[in-house]
Amino acid sequence: MTDSVALQVHDNVVDSDALVVLENVNKYFGKLHVLNNINTTVKRGEVVVVIGPSGSGKSTLCRAINRLETIDSGEIRIDGVKLPEEGKGLAKLRSDVGMVFQSFNLFAHKTVLENVTMGPIKVRKMSKADAVKQAMDLLTRVGVESQASKYPAQLSGGQQQRVAIARALAMNPKVILMDEPTSALDPEMINEVLDVMIGLAKDGMTMVVVTHEMGFARKAANRVIFMADGQIVEEDTPEEFFNNPKTDRAKSFLSKILTH
Repeated sequence: MTDSVALQVHDNVVDSDALVVLENVNKYFGKLHVLNNINTTVKRGEVVVVIGPSGSGKSTLCRAINRLETIDSGEIRIDGVKLPEEGKGLAKLRSDVGMVFQSFNLFAHKTVLENVTMGPIKVRKMSKADAVKQAMDLLTRVGVESQASKYPAQLSGGQQQRVAIARALAMNPKVILMDEPTSALDPEMINEVLDVMIGLAKDGMTMVVVTHEMGFARKAANRVIFMADGQIVEEDTPEEFFNNPKTDRAKSFLSKILTH
């Protein structure tokens, strides 16, 4: 059963493993149709990598899942709950959806430790002691525990991005969205972040990753979504997609990026 067919089944029959569901999602920027009738489902524990040329709608798709971008029509559900438009419901849902940005987005005036403990204390109402213990465990997990008392500006880009991943994990999210998490990094720092991401994938974290890193897609993804011109052109396992692309658009894209 294809995703688009599966999504037409009534809600009470839909696979309970479905964590993120997008149904007939459309988004315009003026006359530009940036998301064109998107239908896809991300299952619990699945790592979905979204690739495609610049301007294909990848980042908009990622940002729509936690409503950083509003949509014009269609429906997005997280763990069975329709994405609210605003208010407390949206804030609660966002706390279940971790987000890692291209540009780190850490609070410059707070230490690494404060960056990672702030959400759990303020939103999850965790005690400071518990939040600090959890934060140190997570900073150890991503390999930057020795930087806990420093400020973001004192860290390399790779270290800052690993702190951003720890901050997302601190909220114990159901799914983590990553929007080109390595594209602002120097080449030698990319692998230290990818290694953390591969570790999360192995641990069963549900992830939607927009990336240009084809090695990560091959190694860590359960499924590759290829987008072009606002549409999902193809989705398949990494093995099938990279070795046996079905569409001319995907073949053309791969021939350009895999030969360099």
